[in-house]
Amino acid sequence: MSTVEVSRFVPALPAEVERALTPTSVVEYEGSFRVRDVTETDDEWVVTVGRAGVELSLRFERTEDGLYYEQAGDSGPLDRMETTLSLASENEGTRVTARSTVEAGMPLSPLTDRLAAWKRKGELKRALDALAADLD
Repeated sequence: MSTVEVSRFVPALPAEVERALTPTSVVEYEGSFRVRDVTETDDEWVVTVGRAGVELSLRFERTEDGLYYEQAGDSGPLDRMETTLSLASENEGTRVTARSTVEAGMPLSPLTDRLAAWKRKGELKRALDALAADLD
């Protein structure tokens, strides 16, 4: 299991950033999958995402300071993936921090988990850059 964290200043107030961070927009900002379906309940969303040959579900929920989501079920490319997006006021804008833990579930786990975390870090950087560009 490996954990990565990225952080970025976004020149928008936390309420505006929170409105922009929907389950659909997070998947789009990350850029690895396309949203195929969204099921919403009172306290969570289940988002079915996919790309050529791969389909999986992500379970999202709002937290006190942002969003939490995880790979749901057994049909994903990883054994485990969970991510938190936290928002904090900073200099008339918002500091957005993304922290993700991944476990590839493959042989040579120290190596494969680090490789999965490296890819995940790139997705998170891309997501925060896209969020900042969207709100600029």
